[in-house]
Amino acid sequence: MARIAFIGLGNMGGPMAANLVKAGHDVLGFDLAAPVLKAAEQSGVKPASHASQAVKDAEIVISMLPQGRHVLTAWTDILQTAAQDTLVIDCSTIDVESSRKAHEMAKAASCLSLDAPVSGGTGGASAGTLTFMAGGSAEAFAKAKPILEAMGKKIVHCGEAGAGQAAKICNNMILGISMIGVCEGFVLAEKLGLSHQALFDVASTSSGQCWAINSYCPVPGPVPTSPANNGYKPGFAAALMLKDLRLSQEAALASGASTPLGAEAAQLFALFEKLGNGGRDFSAIIEMFREKA
Repeated sequence: MARIAFIGLGNMGGPMAANLVKAGHDVLGFDLAAPVLKAAEQSGVKPASHASQAVKDAEIVISMLPQGRHVLTAWTDILQTAAQDTLVIDCSTIDVESSRKAHEMAKAASCLSLDAPVSGGTGGASAGTLTFMAGGSAEAFAKAKPILEAMGKKIVHCGEAGAGQAAKICNNMILGISMIGVCEGFVLAEKLGLSHQALFDVASTSSGQCWAINSYCPVPGPVPTSPANNGYKPGFAAALMLKDLRLSQEAALASGASTPLGAEAAQLFALFEKLGNGGRDFSAIIEMFREKA
């Protein structure tokens, strides 16, 4: 059993912390939102009045926060309290530059560090089936892996500091692009009089197959567990997809990579959010294509 501090207990962090409790760990949590902290307490997380209280005496610290600036602010506070050799893991999805700065801060404080963003959405967070993409030293990864396994089913060491964030934004750029392609395919099928089930039966077993259609089909029916069957209640909100696509374009600009489809996907999701859909599942973008058609 490890003593773990968990900073950020929202839609993802809350269930992740709860799974650590289920695995037998002693988890102290902190979040700025009192209702969120109270909800985490009901799942067995011990509430802390501030981050430094949660971190005191913790062997491992995990953060799950919205943006890079939040992570850097939190880690500044955390690392003033954390003991040397504490393992600090950031599971947020942030820009690579901020992630590398956080690693540098941890190194200066003589702490081990790992960036370990996740894939799998709120459903995966609750079920403990997340995929973790980790960046950091081999020593940090080896120490973190048993902890991450309590929250996920696949743990991948992608490389050194920032590599986990790089893998996450590349993966989600692919996802955003592929979901748009799947949505366009279904809208075209509708116009041609082809049923959703017929297109799914063909595309899911032939060259059109991808996760966006096989596991997360954007129309009701073919995949009962997809958000399309639940009014597009988010497993992964459109606003979060837009955030990740923008991170991918920032990284593309900084590295000189050519990502024209990634840029177009970012523009389309920006329009979708502007139309008031940021809180809906990202697969609901199919409705925008129907309207444009």
